[in-house]
Amino acid sequence: MVESESPDLDAVFHALGDATRRQMIAMLADGAHTVGELAEPFDISLAAVSKHVKVLERAGLVRREIQWRTHVCSLAPDPLGEAHRWLDRYSRFWTGRLDALEALLRAEDDDDQQQQEGEEE
Repeated sequence: MVESESPDLDAVFHALGDATRRQMIAMLADGAHTVGELAEPFDISLAAVSKHVKVLERAGLVRREIQWRTHVCSLAPDPLGEAHRWLDRYSRFWTGRLDALEALLRAEDDDDQQQQEGEEE
């Protein structure tokens, strides 16, 4: 079971709470990138990109390997799985609620249709 009070889970959601970091995660899902490559799509400094990478590292979402002077980042997907499992509980909740709402609306439509048919006779 996923612990909702997990500091690790808090760090993952904090890291995913920023659009720049989410885009970096998407880039890393396609393969490893250097910090410079991660910086290319953004209009921010290399230092700011490095700070974003550090947040992702602290959350366990990114592994950084230093190859001479080049920092290569790769995705570490396990924490995403933990976040997905936590969210999935609420997905099942809302699916059940939406199914109940759909059934209620269909019943109302059926009642309205029967009422209209009765008025036409």
